[in-house]
Amino acid sequence: MHISSAIQNIASDYLSTSAKSLRTGAIWTLINPLRLAACIWSIWYVLVQVAIIYLFKPPPPPPNSSKELSNPRGRIAVIGAGVTGVSSAAHAIAHGFEVVIFEQTSESKLGGIWANVNATSGLQLNSLLYRFHPAVMWTRAFPLRDEVLGEIKRVWEEYHLEGRTRFDTKVTSVRKAAATERGDDPDRSRWVINDDTENVYDAVIVSIGTCGDPNWIKLPGMPEREEDKPKDIESAADAPETPSEDAPTPGTQPHSKEEYGGIILHSSQLDSPEFNLKGGERVVVIGSGASGVEAVETVLQKFGSVRDLQDGEEQKRGVEVFLIARNDKWIIPRNTVIDTAIAGQPFGREMPLSFIWEGFLRYWQYSGVEELVPANTGIYEGTPVVNDVFLDHVKNGRCRYIRGQPSRLTKSGVLVEARKSKPEGSGKNKNKKKKKARKASGAAVEDIAGGDERIIEADVIVLATGYKKPSMDFLPKDLFPEGYERPDLYLQNFSTEDWSILMTNSAYMNAIGTVGHFHIGIYTRILLTLLLDKTARPTPKDMKLWVDVLRFIKRGATGGALGFFTYMELTIWLLLFHILRPDRIRWLFFIMNGWGVYARE
Repeated sequence: MHISSAIQNIASDYLSTSAKSLRTGAIWTLINPLRLAACIWSIWYVLVQVAIIYLFKPPPPPPNSSKELSNPRGRIAVIGAGVTGVSSAAHAIAHGFEVVIFEQTSESKLGGIWANVNATSGLQLNSLLYRFHPAVMWTRAFPLRDEVLGEIKRVWEEYHLEGRTRFDTKVTSVRKAAATERGDDPDRSRWVINDDTENVYDAVIVSIGTCGDPNWIKLPGMPEREEDKPKDIESAADAPETPSEDAPTPGTQPHSKEEYGGIILHSSQLDSPEFNLKGGERVVVIGSGASGVEAVETVLQKFGSVRDLQDGEEQKRGVEVFLIARNDKWIIPRNTVIDTAIAGQPFGREMPLSFIWEGFLRYWQYSGVEELVPANTGIYEGTPVVNDVFLDHVKNGRCRYIRGQPSRLTKSGVLVEARKSKPEGSGKNKNKKKKKARKASGAAVEDIAGGDERIIEADVIVLATGYKKPSMDFLPKDLFPEGYERPDLYLQNFSTEDWSILMTNSAYMNAIGTVGHFHIGIYTRILLTLLLDKTARPTPKDMKLWVDVLRFIKRGATGGALGFFTYMELTIWLLLFHILRPDRIRWLFFIMNGWGVYARE
């Protein structure tokens, strides 16, 4: 969005609210100084972004370069047209590299995962921490889906990527070009996509992310529906080898002839016309991760709670909401200062002083629902959920939180058993194993005791079971030798066998930080630097050594050395990339800030 348009929208919203308040006689709203302060703050927020754009935005290629750069420094293939793919391509072309984006879906899906979520979905972190490209201009701290998609498309168009994007083109193979196809600099790899030998690329950026198709889990008693089935054999192969933590493990009971008769939706379908409730229904959400928490928030925002709405009020009665949780997740506030401070821990693992943050969250964020604090998982052992309202919904009884294991569906709901305990010594955070079992004291929190089971009646079941992990089977297997597969990669994103394969945001498992921030440009510029400077390139031995050293430093960390990291840890990696190789220091300002290398006329 243009700067003047952003400020104009903020002023327009303020004036329209003032006019409405004047018409309706809401004098306090009209003269409320906090409303004026919020307006001034929003304008200041835009001006901060103006400074960022001025300092760090790389200039787009000239308008006459919409087809092909006249004198490119190299050619980059980008796989995936989501946030990371569009940003990476925009950075590459701004610095003089020709790009081609391969996207397996249609143009309507530009934006990746953001094109598949509900309209009510928005950033959970402050948008200053989601500047996926320096050109981005947000109008609010927590923009919703349509504004995010709008900014992705604007960057895509401003950097003339429309004619460089091949939609409906699935990448099925990436292979090294033959020696005769490598041109100058024959010592490094060049790549052919889908056996198209007419087009050879100097590097490949894989930006398919970690969220693919919705993960429709299968439970006994779930009716066979077309939506539940993989569309073809290839999409079935894309499923992760192990279920996500939010995906319940199917029960051991034989399949019942009794099938559930209500509505079943995935959490990504809450905008569906089918999800149009009259009021009074019972909605059961399966899954306690970010998808589950957001699903609860969306349902209550859309239909209200029976605890807050009476018969006839606004022609709706609200709904009852239940969330079935196999695991408790840390939930941190949507507070820029707190979130940045938590992500600023440099060790990327549980440390002796981690209890300070955990204690702070217990007594501030979890006030009134302390029993929901994860007992056996530390704050630095998994990706936390960022949300401000979910815990309040539980505390006030709008959402009933059920700790248990979904076993099967019945005709009228979900049969829930006790959670399956983890074997001693295999769980996370072993130093917390000796804590006494907690008894849920809140009226809206219930533990299914061992040996017990309960049927949760449901008119609608929402499967908040996440998304399948996209497959990278199109890449050569020899790029990932044993012990150096995802996420154990060089700088967590480069193949240890060949630095010209970059997998930004496609290899991580758990982290505290943001996937849509300045690191996208930094990783892209590292790749461009390695293409420009032979002396800066790491050998496979160097890259494996980096992984091995990190393993040694983080030995004993939950999930392995690269199974979890913080944004501060990632920043340290990127700085050490220069410090440990003084010959790379001359590239520091280019890699970190984007200064010094531009498209050639």
